[in-house]
Order: sequence, then structure tokens, then C-alpha cells
Amino acid sequence: MIETELFIVLLLLFIGIVIAGIRILKGPTAPDRVVGLDTVNTIVIVSMVLFGAIYNVVIYIDVAIVYALLSFISTLFIAKYLEGGDF
Repeated sequence: MIETELFIVLLLLFIGIVIAGIRILKGPTAPDRVVGLDTVNTIVIVSMVLFGAIYNVVIYIDVAIVYALLSFISTLFIAKYLEGGDF
């Protein structure tokens, strides 16, 4: 039963990644691409937390926390670069 539900949730997350991937490829501006990339990162983090919760493995959640922090910092740096500011 849980495998069917997991498959459905992962399929929906994959559809979200495909939609965000279209936004990354089509643009039309650089901030749109950054938002698409940030959306993909968020979906990957949700997937890792989901795997950790379902399979009761804490390392997935730990990695998701570190990945979320790195994703947030990289988004800040990209936004600062696009704004034209100095690091």
C-alpha cells in the first residue's frame, strides 16, 4: 500500500520538476531561471525528507537540511550577482 502512495507522490514531484525545468529552459529572464532552479532544489529537499520519513532513515533528513542551507545561500549569492552588487 505504501509503495503505491509513494509512487504517486514521487510522480507528482517529478511532474513539478519537469514544469520547473521548462521555466529554467524558457526563461525569459535570469530571475525566472533562478526561481525555477530554486523550485527544483525545494522539490529535491522535499523528496529527501519524504524518503527519510517513509523508510525511517535519519541521514536523508540530515542531508536535506544541509542541502537546503546550501541552496538558500547559493540563491542569495545569485540574487546579489544579478542585482549587480559586490560580494
